[in-house]
Amino acid sequence: MKSKTLLVLGIVLIALVLLSGACSGGYFLGRFVTPLSGGSLPASMSSILEGVTADPNKTADTRAFQAATPNELEKLFSPFWESWNIVHDRYVNQPVDDTALMRGAIRGMIEALGDEHSSYMDPDQAMQASMKLEKDYEGIGAWVDGEAIPLSIISAMPGSPAEKAGLRPGDKVVAIDGEDVSKLDGSLVIKKILGPAGSVVKMTILREGEEGTKPQVFDVDVTRAKINIPSVVGKMLDKKVAYVQVLRFAENTPEELRTTLEELLAQDPTGLIVDVRYDPGGYLETAVDVTSEFIKEGLIVTEKYGDGKTKELKATGDGIATEIPLVVLVNEGSASASEIFAGAIQDYGRGKLVGATTYGKGSVQEWTPLSDDQGIVRVTIAQWLTPKGRLIQEVGIEPDMKIEYTQEDFDAGRDPQLDKAIEILLGGG
Repeated sequence: MKSKTLLVLGIVLIALVLLSGACSGGYFLGRFVTPLSGGSLPASMSSILEGVTADPNKTADTRAFQAATPNELEKLFSPFWESWNIVHDRYVNQPVDDTALMRGAIRGMIEALGDEHSSYMDPDQAMQASMKLEKDYEGIGAWVDGEAIPLSIISAMPGSPAEKAGLRPGDKVVAIDGEDVSKLDGSLVIKKILGPAGSVVKMTILREGEEGTKPQVFDVDVTRAKINIPSVVGKMLDKKVAYVQVLRFAENTPEELRTTLEELLAQDPTGLIVDVRYDPGGYLETAVDVTSEFIKEGLIVTEKYGDGKTKELKATGDGIATEIPLVVLVNEGSASASEIFAGAIQDYGRGKLVGATTYGKGSVQEWTPLSDDQGIVRVTIAQWLTPKGRLIQEVGIEPDMKIEYTQEDFDAGRDPQLDKAIEILLGGG
């Protein structure tokens, strides 16, 4: 199911997910905000603690935290404090680690949201996740949903170690070298997968079965490699059809895309194909800039927050490919910023979408450091909507023309999705 038109030897298991700012998608949107307070307890609760009556059956910490529970939440949290006291009074191995219990409670609360993109990282995990990587990367050559738990494969790039190992979109990484990582934050799992070129990483994969069949769990050994790729490539196909592939929505993608488009448009093509198959996404601002090259004006994407507020991002108005006939190739590996782009093109009727339904990553995560360096809480704070108000998250973008691309096609050197795109531009469908 991998297209030979992707023209790449491979790509690092994308570690850019590790928080370099406000980014979009499949992975990148991780917004840092400041801690909610400066101490282990809010200063506004200090007066409450002064009136705490000593109870010999409770530890000082228990009394302090229980007294700090806001009045309107006392009834709701009664079972929690009962459980807390039971553990301190009756658990066989005393003393218990209060800090570990606290962190476990936070982790359980976030997991109870039922959102695979929301999580808690303890201080050690937060430090690892925040470490910057070197300029050159060595990994397995897979794009991943770094905010999903377990870490999910979006796509393995052609020619990469991941592809050679048979990894597929939707595969979930549940263990690395025998260590259970099924509940570990995706950015930390990425750290464990990255490693020196030539070394081997053993990955335990959970793969959902076809309808009516059971999921599979299996081990696969992947030999890491050094990966370097551009973000945009382009060429002229037969019959003067221009072809551009956007591999990721990186910081320099708008500049690369503009240069590529200028070179191709100067050759007076009859039409243009933009390929975002297996493109995992990238910066939100880049998604807007890229889409603006093809849409003259108007709304590109809306961020809708939990309180009902919205933020609209509009076209820049300086695109150079807003008139040329257009077809966009998408598939199950097109995620996040790719879906913002594809959704806008489809909503405006700017061009036809050909291929398979996209990944369905259309949410925004916020990273909040907790007080006293007690870790980071990441929660989903918004979702993306297309210009016509369509939800992307878990739904994806359905192409105008669904064209299957099988393993047999790939082995035979065929690309029916690309063939259909060419056919449409030449007036045959």
